[in-house]
Amino acid sequence: MYTKIENLLLLGSLSYEATAAAHGQQASNNGPADLDWHPPSKTSINDLGSVINGTGIYGFIFNSSTTPATSGYGTYNWCNMPHVRRQEYVVPPKDYKLEYVELIHRHHKRTPYASNTFPRETYPWYCDDEALFYYGTPDPDGHSAQTSWQIFTSDSNPLAPEGFNGTCQFPQITAGGLNDSRQHGKDLFDVYHDLLGFLPAEYDNRRVGYRVTNNVITSQVVSQVVLGQYAGQFTDKPVGVAIQPDSIDSLEPGYTCEAASDMYSSYGVGSDAANWTLHLNESAPLFAKLDSVSVINASDPDWHQWFDHYFDNLSARLCHQKPLPCQEGNSSNCVTQDEADAVFRRGQYEYSWIYRDSPQSLAASTASFGIWVAELASNLRSAMGVENTPKSSTLYRHNVAHDGSVSRLLSILQVDVMVWPGMGSEIVFELYSREGCYFLRVLWGGQVLHSSNPSLGRMDLIPIQTFLDYVDGLVGAKAAKIPGLCEGKE
Repeated sequence: MYTKIENLLLLGSLSYEATAAAHGQQASNNGPADLDWHPPSKTSINDLGSVINGTGIYGFIFNSSTTPATSGYGTYNWCNMPHVRRQEYVVPPKDYKLEYVELIHRHHKRTPYASNTFPRETYPWYCDDEALFYYGTPDPDGHSAQTSWQIFTSDSNPLAPEGFNGTCQFPQITAGGLNDSRQHGKDLFDVYHDLLGFLPAEYDNRRVGYRVTNNVITSQVVSQVVLGQYAGQFTDKPVGVAIQPDSIDSLEPGYTCEAASDMYSSYGVGSDAANWTLHLNESAPLFAKLDSVSVINASDPDWHQWFDHYFDNLSARLCHQKPLPCQEGNSSNCVTQDEADAVFRRGQYEYSWIYRDSPQSLAASTASFGIWVAELASNLRSAMGVENTPKSSTLYRHNVAHDGSVSRLLSILQVDVMVWPGMGSEIVFELYSREGCYFLRVLWGGQVLHSSNPSLGRMDLIPIQTFLDYVDGLVGAKAAKIPGLCEGKE
């Protein structure tokens, strides 16, 4: 099954008709938008037998930001996911003119969250190879000293920190993650400026915009993305990045949506739904081994209602070439690579179930991420100057977000093969014009996205109205349906 997964991630060079036929989809986008949920393809990722009884992790990479040439750049790499870059980028036919680009990607690799560390880790984690700056400047006539945080412990403080000792905040983007972020920005600039001549050579906030969430790790990433795109232009002047108030942030997302939360909890984490509890029950021996190493209480629901915490803890170690953990004081009781792979398989299964395999996933994701998708639709309309929308001068918007953001978007797009979006996972929306008509291309991991929904299909230069009708049907123009959906009234 690995070959099928890899092919689905690498497809992009095939013709639209050939690929649509391979997925049992029609190449036509005529007729009203299909707003129904359509299941993803069956692969080893969402096959419980393969998840429980299999070995390895489908050829996916969990131990380096560098994907070997022998694996192919489109291979899933949790530490540094494939994104748009010049070597693989497919330029559309010359009669298509690029008009607007908006992309969203998950932040790059980081330490674990503090809540995902063990009560006492057996080795320290140092972050002395980077500096994180936090300061304020009065606008417009002020200046500021560039103050950075320096983590320390005191011999007069008898309390030991939970989790790792060392000099990191948990979480923070690591030095390796910052380097990956800068390269990500450079790769995008190589395509949209150097190759296509689309982005301006000099930064102009009327034409290029950046947006982050209220979690500081996205700001850490965007600082390097901007540097990768406009190196040398911000040594003595700031660049503004957009951010919404925490309580209504559509990008994280941070707004309250009780109906979506209720749906997720009815079939996913914490539920007693058979499709959810079966994989947990079948994993009792694995949990027992992990608990013996971590000394996590076996009754702690945060660590045992899903594999998220163990997944984050183990994958962060491997991405930074750190050893897998051993029990404190017992170096013979350690997590093996096979056991880490078993955790990773279960994590992939969980994300596929939560965001694609469950028939409720589309409704839950639409309610909880629908505002951002409506904002995207409005931006596309502004780029075209249609439907009484003034034409915008903005060419490019860049959003830095989280796995929950990207997962919900993939859910709404009904991606044909769902994976847990790794570090730097990227979805790009490209708007083109030709002979007075507009078309949309959607790239996932640098390749054309395949949707299980027949209205979307292979999203390679589909009529823009097809996409707008789909979005409007789900969330309403300017997200008019979302308040009702979140209150359970729609």
